[in-house]
Amino acid sequence: MANALISVQIIPKASSTEEVVNYVDEAINIIDQSGVNYEVHPLETTMEGDLEHLLAVIAEMNKKMIEVGSPNVISQVKILYQPDGITMGQLTEKYQS
Repeated sequence: MANALISVQIIPKASSTEEVVNYVDEAINIIDQSGVNYEVHPLETTMEGDLEHLLAVIAEMNKKMIEVGSPNVISQVKILYQPDGITMGQLTEKYQS
């Protein structure tokens, strides 16, 4: 069971908006390949899983930004750690139609 939710916003240094979008697509691909449950939102992506694994995914995202050409990257991260288990659905179920 997931023990953490992490919302992350990757902000790679880039020369154009188009370049930023390409970098963000690469970052989301890293999340997708990790196998964790996630949701993409306009300003951040929220992942659900084991805290240590999610932090490793964020590290991979940062490394990928450098590999694809960004000289640096800022990651804004919010973490909900709940050892007895947590899901995105538990926090949003009353808002689902």
